[in-house]
Amino acid sequence: MTVRPFRIDVPQADLDDLHDRLSRTRWPRQLPGEGWSRGVPVGYLRDLAEYWRTGFDWRATEARLNGFPQFMTEIDGHDVHFLHVRSADPDARALLLTHGWPNSFIEFAELIGHLADFHVVVPSIPGYGFSEAPKETGWDAARVGRMWAELMRRLGHDQYVVEGGDFGAYIAPEVAKAAPERVAGVYVIAGLGFPTEKDVPDMTPDELAHYEMMQQWSTGGVDHHAIQRAAPQTFAYGWDDSPVAALAWMMQKFEDFNMADAPADKVIDRDLILANVSLYWFTQSFGTAAWAYYESESPEPAWPEGQKAVPTGLYVGPPGIRRLAERTSTIVHWPENNPGSHHFVAMDRPDAVAADLRKFVALLP
Repeated sequence: MTVRPFRIDVPQADLDDLHDRLSRTRWPRQLPGEGWSRGVPVGYLRDLAEYWRTGFDWRATEARLNGFPQFMTEIDGHDVHFLHVRSADPDARALLLTHGWPNSFIEFAELIGHLADFHVVVPSIPGYGFSEAPKETGWDAARVGRMWAELMRRLGHDQYVVEGGDFGAYIAPEVAKAAPERVAGVYVIAGLGFPTEKDVPDMTPDELAHYEMMQQWSTGGVDHHAIQRAAPQTFAYGWDDSPVAALAWMMQKFEDFNMADAPADKVIDRDLILANVSLYWFTQSFGTAAWAYYESESPEPAWPEGQKAVPTGLYVGPPGIRRLAERTSTIVHWPENNPGSHHFVAMDRPDAVAADLRKFVALLP
């Protein structure tokens, strides 16, 4: 199958329409309550929306993203968008990066610059950004994992490492299962060995403390699993029609995933967050990116389990428990205290992620 060059070129009419819609926002009243207790505060979102309209430069962002070599290819009947940033060293190891939700390939815009000693491939999950959305139901992480294995075969990478965080933590192990002879290792941004209620009777006091902390974190904020499992089509009307509704949804989740004392747009560069929101807006990805949730068979979110086909490393082990992770994964790298204040740590601390990733790669044959 052919691999076609691709460049981002948002029509000016779409950009003008975004600015016009932002200028005509019908703002709600601020509800009683402190801070974020009722959701994204009106004053906060007004300031951010005004910056999106008058301060954020999409054309500069577009030019920066077009600085990465981008391509499209058809896999499994769907057009897939990806970056393929080759190292100056022809013998460099290949690295496949897989983003999560509600993110995109933009999650790695800062990280790529720290990975010049790798051939870096960054595909967009179907339904996210410029990758074609699933045309039917029945999709899962394993299907995407097989697509990524085919992509790497098509690009001529015989040996490579796979990274994944958030939904990528589900997909990355599936790539190893699909092509164990080609994948040298799987690197996960947290997300393995999370305890469940059935593990509680055998837990140590320290493990119970981790479990309780995880329970508090997973029940905080807005339950996007329930919303997107039950009625993503319903909410997509607002997300695709009102940029402020879309921005509020994104900032709610970026704040839910924030572990710092400062707002999420102070922890992660504000322009990087708005680049991701803009990409979702221009490609109408808010509804199409929800498929993994409504395809889930369980009303409760299942944690990623990993795989035993190849070695696994993590950026941070806790709040996962290593002995639980080792039931389904061969763990060779389990740091305890790597820096980071946000779930999307590749946006928060790309330097630290790159440094730790190299430590993991050094352990591989």
